[in-house]
Amino acid sequence: MKVYTKKGDKGKTGLIGGTRVSKYSLRIESYGTVDELNSHIGLIRDSVDDKELFSQLLIVQDRLFTLGAILAADPEKSRMQLPSLFESDVTYLEERIDEMDSQIEPMKTFVLPGGHPVVSYCHIARCVCRRAERLVVGLVQESPLDENVLPYLNRLSDYLFVLSRYLTKQLGAKEYPWIPKMEK
Repeated sequence: MKVYTKKGDKGKTGLIGGTRVSKYSLRIESYGTVDELNSHIGLIRDSVDDKELFSQLLIVQDRLFTLGAILAADPEKSRMQLPSLFESDVTYLEERIDEMDSQIEPMKTFVLPGGHPVVSYCHIARCVCRRAERLVVGLVQESPLDENVLPYLNRLSDYLFVLSRYLTKQLGAKEYPWIPKMEK
């Protein structure tokens, strides 16, 4: 199988099910952003020494591939059996969030992204996740979608935020609070 097919040279791509759509369509933008997010998660995974976090991030990447497949399928024409997202996938993230959150100081203010490269990677991934979520919200207005996709993306952005704070503590990095200027 060749990597290139030349079928996309005119700005169209195929969905699972065979439908050809513009590469600029909301569906393509949605799963492309999920793919971008997955790449950022890979960068985080490659940057952590904690074996438990490494395993968690592999699970997240697997679930993002599933989410991407769901988004890449034509809901009306695809007959391919696709993997599913489950409510338990959302619960898994909630449990990991609660575990990490119990080991860090309660948040008293917004924090500025940064403090350590891997913490910054978490914040970048969180922002990409929020963008993916916004795009999928728009897609849901056009087409039915698996009911676990939006909760998963929403919880994943929370997971990435808590992971950033957890890694800040684990790495002994400094967390910088946002202190709004109220006067000149």
